[in-house]
Amino acid sequence: MPPGKYGMQEEWEKEGVWEIMMDFLLPTGIFLKFPVSRNDTINSIKKMVWKNARSEALFFALGDPDAYVFTCINQTAEREELEEESRRISDVRPFMCVLRLVAREGDRVEKLTNTQISLLIGKGLHEFEAQKNHEVNEFRTKMRTFCENKAQERQMLPWQQWMEYSFPCDREPCGSPPHSGNPKSKNTKKMFINVKFEACDESFMLQQDPQDHPMALMRSALKKKATVFRSVRQEAEDYTLQVNGRWEFLYGKHPLCQFKYIFSCLRNGQNPHLTMVHHTTISKFQEEQGRMCNQVFKSRSQSRPPPLPLKKQNTSSLWSINEPFSIHLLQGSRVNADEGMKLVVQAGLYHGSELLCKVVTSSEVTVCSEPLWDQKLEFDMNVADLPRMSRLCFALYAVIEKNKKPRGTKKKNKKADCPIAWVNTMVFDYKDQLKTGEFLLSTWPSVPDDKSEMLNPMGTVEKNPNVDSAAGLLIRFTNIRPHPLYYPPLDKINGIERNGDAAVVTKLEYSKLKEIMDNKNYTEFFEDEKELLWTLRTEVCQHYPESLSKLLLITKWGKREDVVQMVNLLRNWPDLPAIHALELLDYSFPDPAVRSFTIRCLRKLSDDELLQYLIQLVQVLKYESYLDCDLTTFLLERALSNRMIGHFLFWHLRSEIHVASVTLRFGLILEAYCRGNIHHIKLLTKQNEALGKMKALSDFVKSGSQKMTAEDLKLCIRQESYLEALSDLLSPLNPSIILPEICVNKCRFMDSKMKPLWLMYENHWAPGDMVGIIFKNGDDLRQDMLTLQMIRLMATLWKKEGLDLRMIPYGCLSTGNKMGLIEVVKNSDTIANIQRNNSNSAATAAFNKDALLNWLKSKNPEDKLDEAIEEFTLSCAGYCVATYVLGIGDRHNDNIMIRETGQLFHIDFGHFLGNFKRKLGINRERVPFILTYDFVHVIQQGKTNNSEKFERFREYCEWAYKILCRNGTLFVNLFAMMKAAGLPELSSFKDIQYLKDSLALGKSEDEALKNFKVKFNEALRESWKTKVGMKVIRDDRPDVCLMLDVSVSPPAVGSGTAQPSGLRLRRVSPPKLCRLEGCDPGTGRPPTTTHHSNRAQKKEKLDQEGGGTWMLFAPIGTSFRLLSRVVFTHFLRYVWLKIRIEVAVEPRRLMLAERCYGLNGLRPAT
Repeated sequence: MPPGKYGMQEEWEKEGVWEIMMDFLLPTGIFLKFPVSRNDTINSIKKMVWKNARSEALFFALGDPDAYVFTCINQTAEREELEEESRRISDVRPFMCVLRLVAREGDRVEKLTNTQISLLIGKGLHEFEAQKNHEVNEFRTKMRTFCENKAQERQMLPWQQWMEYSFPCDREPCGSPPHSGNPKSKNTKKMFINVKFEACDESFMLQQDPQDHPMALMRSALKKKATVFRSVRQEAEDYTLQVNGRWEFLYGKHPLCQFKYIFSCLRNGQNPHLTMVHHTTISKFQEEQGRMCNQVFKSRSQSRPPPLPLKKQNTSSLWSINEPFSIHLLQGSRVNADEGMKLVVQAGLYHGSELLCKVVTSSEVTVCSEPLWDQKLEFDMNVADLPRMSRLCFALYAVIEKNKKPRGTKKKNKKADCPIAWVNTMVFDYKDQLKTGEFLLSTWPSVPDDKSEMLNPMGTVEKNPNVDSAAGLLIRFTNIRPHPLYYPPLDKINGIERNGDAAVVTKLEYSKLKEIMDNKNYTEFFEDEKELLWTLRTEVCQHYPESLSKLLLITKWGKREDVVQMVNLLRNWPDLPAIHALELLDYSFPDPAVRSFTIRCLRKLSDDELLQYLIQLVQVLKYESYLDCDLTTFLLERALSNRMIGHFLFWHLRSEIHVASVTLRFGLILEAYCRGNIHHIKLLTKQNEALGKMKALSDFVKSGSQKMTAEDLKLCIRQESYLEALSDLLSPLNPSIILPEICVNKCRFMDSKMKPLWLMYENHWAPGDMVGIIFKNGDDLRQDMLTLQMIRLMATLWKKEGLDLRMIPYGCLSTGNKMGLIEVVKNSDTIANIQRNNSNSAATAAFNKDALLNWLKSKNPEDKLDEAIEEFTLSCAGYCVATYVLGIGDRHNDNIMIRETGQLFHIDFGHFLGNFKRKLGINRERVPFILTYDFVHVIQQGKTNNSEKFERFREYCEWAYKILCRNGTLFVNLFAMMKAAGLPELSSFKDIQYLKDSLALGKSEDEALKNFKVKFNEALRESWKTKVGMKVIRDDRPDVCLMLDVSVSPPAVGSGTAQPSGLRLRRVSPPKLCRLEGCDPGTGRPPTTTHHSNRAQKKEKLDQEGGGTWMLFAPIGTSFRLLSRVVFTHFLRYVWLKIRIEVAVEPRRLMLAERCYGLNGLRPAT
């Protein structure tokens, strides 16, 4: 190896290199050297070593190959035992091409399982052991026992119940068959179902009522089989129905039409294809998984040491200590700040979001790497009043020395000049004991721009694992007594007043209480309101139990008497529906009794409901203060009872394993899940390997020194290791879908910035009907995933109310750091492509109102057109309401798509909650939701005055909106739970205010609907001006092109004004004059006085007729300022209302600006 070059990273990444020269060190002292293929597995390499060693000395001293294991130094410079011998050497990628053969030590099964789990979760289990943390060790032991017991219980289930775990049914929320697009059609007719028996080529076409249960269909199939083959009749109870080509089964007492597969077939006019599977086949699967689990459990039971006896020690109750709480701030380490500044530490005691007492500030010390304080920080709170979940929050910051402060600097800003770091720690340990002794806290870097709140009580209580680079604070908790102090168990406290003592309440107080309870936006209270709520807490429990969060917010958690009464009241509190219980998982409610009560309420969630909220439940794990908590146990218990939940829990955790603040917690939960699902490890590992290959392909495409082509990508996929990894796996987007064989010829990469991979898979059960996935590398898909989850939830709520708006919440899953998968919606295209392909001129494509309708006519001939238009109308209504409520921005014709069946849907949700895209400081979103004239034209079936159809569309929108308003609290709670995700546009309660406003939270249904009608009419008025298809106009020359959509055009263009060199102005469509009352009717010019006192009146009187469309061509490099000046000088002195400008540098760059003029009275457009 050349000097200065270390490792074999470059060798593994070289293209076209198929063999690597490897060195092998044998335990007999023999050295071997021979080439191996990059695609060879560890097992095959071991066989080659034994073959080559036969001719060497001391071969007889080698024993059985299974008694040895290879070790190597991996890419993280750690020694790794290669227990998983099915891995390829190219996937192992040793740091040096040296493998050492050593004798196996310890339990092989246990080691192999540990290796598989480490590779799968992306974190070595040895890292947990290296923590040497009692809480980590106890949590691992407890969770492993819990999960393994759950696995053993599962294996003892009858085959029907075991199926409910392995293959949970995928059902629609309601049991009625889908309505046809034609309102006159009836859905009473029976459907045809193709049924075959396993291990048999014969199939039967059966006619069945959609409302029949699966058992009725199986009886019909067995009867048909007995008639045709004259065989002995069998019992339908011994069979189950499997969807052909999927790991999806239909069973239970539900109508056939309620199963999503059957529902989809009915809607699309297809015949379902099912297979009858005998219970012995299911039992074999169950036994195979049981054997895998038993091997691991047996191995562990033999090596498990007996538990150590507990030692008795003297302890005292915390409530016996009436001394102020204090800590000792000793010193800092690795602090980086400018010279000439002073370092200060701020400390605060918090319970959730509540500051328990006044913040304490340290003295100022001179900046250095290891500043020394050695100072006692005393808090204005007695030790006896410390809540159980008290957390100590620190902020380290630098201030300018007083004699160097500028004169204009305000005094109150003196200590907020330069935040450096923050860190939180719990006052009690995980065993309820008050902490004592010294603790070195590795801090988290502060955001330099955020100087308002330096303390971060919402942040994690975990220390920064990057201890070598993070600033540290050394503190000491005071030893108040010579023996440990424990927080007393509240269920054993009896000496405090009970909640049953009823207080005398006046009628006025009851009236005020009702007012507070009825207002959903009530979160901040005056002191008298707090006193009233606390006095009437029993009334709240009996009559307003869903307002528990309000009572908890006003509870004085720093007063132990109130805490005991609140906990006692919780024991008798009625269980809340999930819509209200979810709110209590926020970081503002950390008390263990509250969180236990919340989990008690969530246990009533069905599996489908839990899946619907799983993203949020994973995020609020970040608010938990200790590893062992009720929420973790609850999620693991449900994941081990339903493999679909387990699948998505795994990926939601795995996708954030790289986040330093949660890597320990999420890694431990992932390990526990794998221990309880040994058989699932293999399936998940296959998916993980495929994702690894996809990322390698994506990096290859994006980092190519020369322009990459689709053929280069296909050539790479055809390599043996890639073909094997990318084929024969379950889709991470939906584990019921099998991805059997990748179709290399159909694979490509897309032309957007991140170059997503477009991967297609064959469907052996339906030739020609392919399954597609998109792999994105470089974009955070969590916001898309959240938006699509909300759209899916909306669709479910609508269906429960009998309103099916044909939504398409396609699959989207974040699988790692800025990477993930998106489902390909088949037979669909963007509005932009449809407009472009159905217009004679690219310049006028966006303004061709017939393009969309003509495209639908071409895909849906004759009688199918009405059905397609109905699909379009329903889906357009759904997405109009959804995009308005969620505040989805950046809507244009490239991220709105339509299926050939007429279903419209949106993609790419980069902006939401009213965070609309801006360019040059100008808001691009002018309407509350996209309702273009093109869409209205389709809804009205191409007829100008088809008001009946449009009014039906309006009714759909209003009905859908009212349903969402009734469930507004649920949406607000789900978004509030996502604050922990760290999404840029969702980080505080201020971001959720848009959602509260759009859902009119706190208003009556009539008021909410009235507000929505105003927004709807606003969108309708703007529809003739809203050109979703703002296009890049192509010209013969590589020029910059502007398209101007001028709402009010002047009478003449360019009169007397010379055009700068190289600029050409051309009119696409004739301008029309827009009249304003008092203007010259011939020219449209304003009167001599341009000021209008009544701005609203002026806007109302604008005549909303058309406008002129112009193109301006300019050489590349022309500044935007010059282009703007040319536009406004050529259009004389006045440009009113609105001008939209689209600037494009051919062929790829696009800059869009919108400017409004004349809205404050007509004035010269200078």
